[in-house]
Amino acid sequence: MRLLLVEDTLDLAEAVAGFLRGEGHAVDHAPDLATADAAWAVADYACVILDLGLPGGSGLELLRARRAAGDRTPVLIATARDQISDRIAGLDAGADDYVVKPFDLQELAARIRAHARRGQGQPANRIALAGLEIDRAAAKVWRDGAELRLTSREWSVLDALLGQRGRIMSRPALEETLYAFDDTIEGNAVEVYISRLRQKLGPGVIETRRGLGYLVP
Repeated sequence: MRLLLVEDTLDLAEAVAGFLRGEGHAVDHAPDLATADAAWAVADYACVILDLGLPGGSGLELLRARRAAGDRTPVLIATARDQISDRIAGLDAGADDYVVKPFDLQELAARIRAHARRGQGQPANRIALAGLEIDRAAAKVWRDGAELRLTSREWSVLDALLGQRGRIMSRPALEETLYAFDDTIEGNAVEVYISRLRQKLGPGVIETRRGLGYLVP
């Protein structure tokens, strides 16, 4: 999934972004309010990880503005501010969750996955599909009790399609979930990942709608 990390402390941002990329996510990093505002306005994010104290203004100002504009992107506030009043202000501004620094990266990733699933209207972790057992929280797939090994990119494509289950995703929409602003997009990457997934998962999992895109029925 594609994530926006709004964090002005560079070493922390690098650590968080590196961990999340290792989990197979595309991560855009915004070090200040203006960059965050610009990125959020043009990209479709599964979740935003938002610091509050930023160069250029408060993260709460940005959150309130996005919510006032009707944006329902899941937002997880990650900040050093640990007062109850700060938590209340963040949640009242429209945040879905609130974690205090320092936080555990694995817990942060789990919270992001949970909020992204709920934002897609797909809160369940476990899915049975075409003879497969899929755990979206663990990013694992089994057939007849045997785990199928997927690369992080292959999982990202499958997870994106599961998040839009029953709806067609175009190639550009899938690319949007796979690549951050600074990534190089390979021309046929989506087709390659789809082909590999079909070989591993078997028939009936990913369907093609010629000229439109792909879907998981």
